[in-house]
Amino acid sequence: MKKRILLTSFDIWLNDQLSNSSNDLLLEVTKLELIPDDLTFLRQLPVDVQLASAQVIEQINAIQPDYIICCGMAASRTQLSVEAGASCGESILQTEVDLENLVAGAAGIDISHDCGKFVCEGLYYSVLDYLSQNKLTARCIFVHVPVLNQENLRGILADFVLIINKLALSSSC
Repeated sequence: MKKRILLTSFDIWLNDQLSNSSNDLLLEVTKLELIPDDLTFLRQLPVDVQLASAQVIEQINAIQPDYIICCGMAASRTQLSVEAGASCGESILQTEVDLENLVAGAAGIDISHDCGKFVCEGLYYSVLDYLSQNKLTARCIFVHVPVLNQENLRGILADFVLIINKLALSSSC
């Protein structure tokens, strides 16, 4: 049975940005024919926690994915970062995905404990909270994507595909 995976990305948020690397990465994934999974893309989410969260939750309810991979841009990072959790005030929620197992074998993926204080953390927290409150079996991770260029695109895409494939094929993640 194929695992249903929802992948999300954000739109640009600054006037001088030509693109958002999270959206660029998902666009590259859509071009691949090697991924056999049942993928649903929700690209160019508004850079607003409430609006983005509402759209993602609506899609979760519509397709009932096994996994959700939320992606956001992290211009200061040089490789993919999978976030361990997110906070809202004093409340901290952790992903239920085994991140050590998930990133094993990757060329360059960090496990991060700093989701930032921008829309990325707000969306991640909202989705983790929604899954928990509604006792859904879907699991969610958040991946921060560095700025993509010709030098790093191939490696970052390969590591991201590794994440997708591990979630799709493994029962231990």
